[in-house]
Amino acid sequence: MNTGQTNEGALAGMRVIEVCQNLSGPYCCTALADMGADVIKVEPPGGDHSRSIGRHFAGGESYAFMTLNRNKRSIVLDLKSEAGKGILKELAAGADALVENVRPGAMERMGLGYKDLKKVKPDLIYATISGFGRTGPYADRGGYDLISQGFSSLMSFTGEPGRDPVKIPVPLCDLNAGMYSALAILSAMFHRQRAGKGQSIDTSLTDAGLGYTIWQASQFFPSGQPPVAKGTAHEISAPYQAFRCADGYIIFGASSPLNWTRMCKEIGREDLLEREEYANPELRGINEIELAREIEETLMKAPRDEWLERLNAVNVPCGPIHNMTETFNHPQIQARGMAVEIDHPKAGRMKVLGLPPKMSGTPVAVRSPAPLLGQHTDEILRELDKSDEEIRRLRESGAAI
Repeated sequence: MNTGQTNEGALAGMRVIEVCQNLSGPYCCTALADMGADVIKVEPPGGDHSRSIGRHFAGGESYAFMTLNRNKRSIVLDLKSEAGKGILKELAAGADALVENVRPGAMERMGLGYKDLKKVKPDLIYATISGFGRTGPYADRGGYDLISQGFSSLMSFTGEPGRDPVKIPVPLCDLNAGMYSALAILSAMFHRQRAGKGQSIDTSLTDAGLGYTIWQASQFFPSGQPPVAKGTAHEISAPYQAFRCADGYIIFGASSPLNWTRMCKEIGREDLLEREEYANPELRGINEIELAREIEETLMKAPRDEWLERLNAVNVPCGPIHNMTETFNHPQIQARGMAVEIDHPKAGRMKVLGLPPKMSGTPVAVRSPAPLLGQHTDEILRELDKSDEEIRRLRESGAAI
C-alpha cells in the first residue's frame, strides 16, 4: 500500500553550510537537517564549543552536542588559513544556504562575509545570528542567551512577584533565534525560486526574545506600564495559572465564560459565579490575586489527580506540573515520539530529543547521530573533487583535519 510517505525529508536536496558554535546556529541547522537538508558542519580544529559542555558519556562525547547536532556531517577547517578559506568558498558555491553565529565581524575579517561569498554563489542565502544584530550601536557586541534575556526585558517579568529577577531555564533567546532563522531561510528559498535571487538574513538573540513578548507588549504599548513578575499567572487572563492541591500542583485555564462556569461548578464554588468582582474576564484579571487565593483554598482539600479527573470530565483544559521523568514516561509524550533512540559510534544506543512537527508525507526524522569531530572531512573533500594527494596536503598543512 502506498502511504504517500518518503524516506527523504521535505528538504532533501537542500545543502546548508553551518559555521556555528554552541546553540542558536546549530539549532537552526538541526531543524533543517531533521527535515532532510544535507547540513555540513564546519568546525574549527578544536571543534564546536558545545562538544565540551554538560554531561559526557564514557567515551568523551557531550550529550548536549549529540542531541543538538544529529543528522549533520562534520568537516574540520582552519578558516584562518588561505587553504581553509578556499575550501569554505568551494562549499558555499555548491550550497543553498550558509548559517554563521561566530563573533560579529569575524567572517568579514576573514573574507568570508556575505559580500565575499556572494561572489562565488550569487544566489546564496546567508544567515547571520548574533547577540544584538548587525545594525544599531550594539552591532559589534557579542552576546549570550542570558544577556539577551535581560536586555529584552524577559527577566524583568519572570519569576515570583517581589522576588529577584529569574532567568528562563530554557535558553529561549538562543532557540527562538535559531527557529526564526530557519523560517527566514526557507522563506528566502521560496523567494529565490520566484526571483532567482539570494539574500542575507540578520537575526539577533535579543530581537528573538523580545519577539515572544506578545501578551506583555500588547499591555505595555497602550498603557506605558512595564509588566511585572506574576509567577505562573497569565498577563491578561484569569484564572489561568498553577494552583496548589493537597499533594502537588494543577494548572488550568478557566478564563473563558464557559470554562469559568464549568470550573466553578465542578470544584463546588458556584458562589464565585455570583460575585460582582468576578463578573467578567476583565474583572477576574483585575482581581486575580484574591481569586487565586479563593480557588486554591478549595483545591487544597483534595489531591491533584482527583481534580484533574473531575475537571477533564467537564472539558476544562487542565494538567499537572511534571518533572522530566514523569514527562518522558507519560504515554502521550511517548506516542508523540519526543524521545528518539539512535546508535552512536562511541556512545552506543542513546536517546535524543525528537522534533515537534509531524509531517505525513515527508516525516521529520533523526537519520544519523551527531558526527565525531571531522568524521566526514575526507568524504566532503572528495565531493569537491579533491584527490587523495590534495587531501593529504590539506591535512598536513592543518587547513583541513
